[in-house]
Amino acid sequence: MSGSVVLALRILTALALYGFLGWVLVFMVREVQRQGIVLANRRVPGISIMVTLGGQGTLRYFHQAEITIGRDPGCDIPLSEDTISARHAHLTYHHNQWWLEDLASTNGTKLNDARITTPTVITSGDDIQCGGVKMSVSLSENVIIEPTQRLKKQSQPDQQ
Repeated sequence: MSGSVVLALRILTALALYGFLGWVLVFMVREVQRQGIVLANRRVPGISIMVTLGGQGTLRYFHQAEITIGRDPGCDIPLSEDTISARHAHLTYHHNQWWLEDLASTNGTKLNDARITTPTVITSGDDIQCGGVKMSVSLSENVIIEPTQRLKKQSQPDQQ
């Protein structure tokens, strides 16, 4: 009699364990889907950069999260100035802010006439100087779209 009780308890324990593991797996799949929707719906706010070189200004507008400045033609803002390194500086958008980072350039990068040595947050109206080239930054509205409830919409047909 006690052998059958122990066997029943073992079976119940195994079922409870597998039930818990199944619940954790379902929870993790839903969380990964939710995070995917958040990343898919995130929008990078636009940034426009006025590059002033030799008295002439060129306005460049970007909607990407990373912008590279340098003499290399593969850079997002290629500058053919001798005081610019091949990969001089880097603008990145993360944590809902734009950041400027000097990429160990020879002549350095300045933000509002102060040399930067670590990644620094930039705001609209800031002036960037890479070597002998000056740039003015203008940020558009910081808009991040909240995720839609696609999971619920996919499982329920539209009722109209």
